[in-house]
Amino acid sequence: MGIEPNFTIVTLGVADLGRSMAFYSGLGWEQRGDPSAGITWFRTSGTWIGLFGYDELAADIGLAPSAPAEYRGITLALNFGTEDEVDAALAHAVATGARLVKPAERAVWGGYSGYFADPDGHLWEAAFAPGFPVSADGTITITD
Repeated sequence: MGIEPNFTIVTLGVADLGRSMAFYSGLGWEQRGDPSAGITWFRTSGTWIGLFGYDELAADIGLAPSAPAEYRGITLALNFGTEDEVDAALAHAVATGARLVKPAERAVWGGYSGYFADPDGHLWEAAFAPGFPVSADGTITITD
């Protein structure tokens, strides 16, 4: 027996739900849910991003909240079909309130990518990866 790889939600702990909702809405992402319940959802291609109060998420897990590190050992990736789309995505994210962490550049693995941090410091990679073609629905195929 195993666990089905049905990865459905990434929940991000945020300091200010309203600020984070404005940021992700500003990216143009579809929002669902009633934020008065303390959580809201944004659709991605195949999964959802949940935004939940940082301290409340820690309490739900049963942990004491602590100050988040700048680097948390995780990044979230957005894959695009061209280098120009990567540049446009990074510029849009920054215009919406993100902090540019690393400008896009050609990578040793043959692609092109850069990083931004959302208002709570969650790191996002914007990438063009020739080996991971992007389908019309926004999902990718990893062939090697």
